Amino acid sequence: MLRLARGFVPNQAVAEEVVQDTWLAVLRGLERFEGRSSLTTWLFAILVNRAKSTGVRESRDRLLSADEVADPPGRFDATGAWSSPPEPWSERAEDRLDAERLAVRARKHLDTLPTAQRQVLLLHDVEGLSREEVRSLLDITEGNLRVLLHRGRSRVRAALESEVTAR
Repeated sequence: MLRLARGFVPNQAVAEEVVQDTWLAVLRGLERFEGRSSLTTWLFAILVNRAKSTGVRESRDRLLSADEVADPPGRFDATGAWSSPPEPWSERAEDRLDAERLAVRARKHLDTLPTAQRQVLLLHDVEGLSREEVRSLLDITEGNLRVLLHRGRSRVRAALESEVTAR
């Protein structure tokens, strides 16, 4: 929850306050929970609304600069499919250890993304919320969600690839 809150607010202290306020709101409102969504979705909705109410998150409609497009030429073919698909992960123990190290580096790069991309990736890819739940929480369109997911994932992948090739 703290990582998600941090995606909406300018610093760690404010994120901690948002999480604390969220838990207080959950405790106060638990008897009013109607079960129309999962408890997790309800909790994240409260968290996102609390974080948004601080008024410090970026506008989701801001113009993107040219350097925010992270897809290098040739990564995808004319149909939008991978030119060279990512390699599948192996089940070997050392590969699992490498995967854990990679996850730490990926989270580091996730923290450097523009706010909207970071929020979408945190909710969908890290927390596992459905696309519909993310769209509802962030009040964005399916097209905007798709673009933010693609650009965010591409930027994280490009950053990780540059680390690997730099070795």
